Amino acid sequence: MAAGSARERLLDAASRLFYANGMVATGIDAVTTEAGVAKMSLYNNFSSKEDLMLAYIEARHEEWLQLYRNRVEHAASAVDGVLAVFDAYIDHASAAYPRGFRGCGLLNAAAELPAGSAGRDAVCRHKEQVEGILTGHLLALAPAPAAREAAEHLSFLLEGAMSRAGLEGRPDRLVRAKDIARAVIEAL
Repeated sequence: MAAGSARERLLDAASRLFYANGMVATGIDAVTTEAGVAKMSLYNNFSSKEDLMLAYIEARHEEWLQLYRNRVEHAASAVDGVLAVFDAYIDHASAAYPRGFRGCGLLNAAAELPAGSAGRDAVCRHKEQVEGILTGHLLALAPAPAAREAAEHLSFLLEGAMSRAGLEGRPDRLVRAKDIARAVIEAL
């Protein structure tokens, strides 16, 4: 039997399967089989598949935040802080995925959910937080209106680059986006 609590194993299994195959296409039986637990364990830990999907979205958010924290702890300047956001996305895209890199797991999840759902709202909050992180670093480099506008531009750049990187299955577009971000910052 795998190490970790049943909840951890279920969430790990769901994370792998949801990212590789999609949340809607992944059934509960596949998750419990992958986790090596009985179906009842799933319902003892999550009230429904929707609850498991929301936990997956929250876990992906925390995973990205940790990638960012790992990068920003070495930032010596506000410019480095902005670039740490891009590096966290590059790290995400460069990770080993059994079925290949498919882009932002959060956006992939949101695309499967109806408007107004808790999961889509959680993804929106994540994207807003990323833009807020960018704004925070940029406020050290420019007045508030310019910093907010640059943060919005950089968040659009990130999302576009992440979409293309996901389609192409490699981080090249994100590396290029980081170079573009550096130019945007220098122009402030």
